[in-house]
Amino acid sequence: MPDRLRANQTNFNGVSWRDYQTRLKRAAAIKRLIRTISKYSPYPVLFFCLFIMVYGVIGGGGKASEDLSPHKKLMTKRDIQHMLDSEDFVNLKDKDFEFAFGDKKFRVDTTLDMSLQRYMLKKIDRSISRYIAFVAMDPSTGKILSMVDFDKTDPTSNLCIDKRFPAASTFKIITAAAAIEKCGFNPKSKVGYNGNRYTLYKIQLKKRTNRYTNRITFKDSFAQSVDPVFGKIGELYLGGKTIEKYAESFGFNRDIAFEIPLVPSLVSLSNRPYQWAEVASGFNRETRISPVHGALIASAVVNQGRLVEPTIVDQIIDETGHTIYRSHLTPIDQAIRPRTSRTIIDLMKATIRSGTCRKAFRGYRRDKVLSRLNIGGKSGSIDNRAHDAHYDWFVGFAEEKNGPKKIAISAIVAHGKYIGTRASHYARIAIKQYFRNYFAGKARAPFKTAFMPNSLTARPASSRSGS
Repeated sequence: MPDRLRANQTNFNGVSWRDYQTRLKRAAAIKRLIRTISKYSPYPVLFFCLFIMVYGVIGGGGKASEDLSPHKKLMTKRDIQHMLDSEDFVNLKDKDFEFAFGDKKFRVDTTLDMSLQRYMLKKIDRSISRYIAFVAMDPSTGKILSMVDFDKTDPTSNLCIDKRFPAASTFKIITAAAAIEKCGFNPKSKVGYNGNRYTLYKIQLKKRTNRYTNRITFKDSFAQSVDPVFGKIGELYLGGKTIEKYAESFGFNRDIAFEIPLVPSLVSLSNRPYQWAEVASGFNRETRISPVHGALIASAVVNQGRLVEPTIVDQIIDETGHTIYRSHLTPIDQAIRPRTSRTIIDLMKATIRSGTCRKAFRGYRRDKVLSRLNIGGKSGSIDNRAHDAHYDWFVGFAEEKNGPKKIAISAIVAHGKYIGTRASHYARIAIKQYFRNYFAGKARAPFKTAFMPNSLTARPASSRSGS
């Protein structure tokens, strides 16, 4: 990858980002000091001596500057956002790449699983769809395993971190979690609704039961994405403040640290009960979410309710071989209780087995790879305002039945005039590819050979298998 000079680098005048920031902080501290001392000290000479003494402590010498060297202290995600561009991560074909910043060169080692990344790059159907964004993540660490996208109008844009997409029915995950914890709902709870399951008229939200009322379990209403049921839950049971609280616990309206700027996903609750119903059911276009955040939500569900920061950069190394940045596991919040997450997993598994994703995952229990997994998901679909693009979501997970391995998936496709490959299909093939490689690696592990020191005689390796 060729070296690049960012537009904002002209502000640094050849100085490294950290030194530039240090100088700004030093200048600000000196100005504050001058104002403070001149205000309270009647003795100019004493003021001058104090100024010289403090200036020397704050920044007048090489020793203080050396202590702030990037080699002494690793940079944070916030720091390197000024160095990296989101375009650098668009459809990567290699695990690492180089870039220039100022007059220095750096190498970025990513967290990507290149087998999965390259597989998805080949499988993305660019012939019909307007937009496609796919993200795979390790739920336990937050590491991005694959990040692939396609923008028909702008090939350089990174849709995976873009919040332009309406959350649609994927928001039912948040509503379901709130209903479980605040209202005592469980998968077998019976709920009623009148009218079509995919409409949301105000008359459908009234508390009434008659001979036309349909009775359905909470699990089936989630799996089949019944809008009036979740609309009633939002308006009659939860209310705006509770919905907003749980949305924020899952990362909405919050600045989530990532190596490239991640625009916060947005949800807004008014004082109108019908709007609560719209948000709770996903029957609106104002609640917006990025594909990376979609993967975070799925990760929290399968990670016992824990939300962790996403990361796509494993480490950054400068041209002298020093590591200036290294990623690490960073928990954000306990979004929901572990018991609640297990219930949500049950609901999402029903979506795959008998709900809106059953066609995409047909026959998965007979598949050699997929049959060894617990798979859960939530679909979502909604048109844009012009009704010339149809957004199609899948947010879900897969976990090994008899082992620790897990993956979280987020995919969205914007279909145009014709319906192309669906998001749930991309999820299925990605899950199968990832675990096919994983299971193959486990099968080979016991048969690896290890060599004794100073000997050409091979002996069987330990029977302990790696992941």
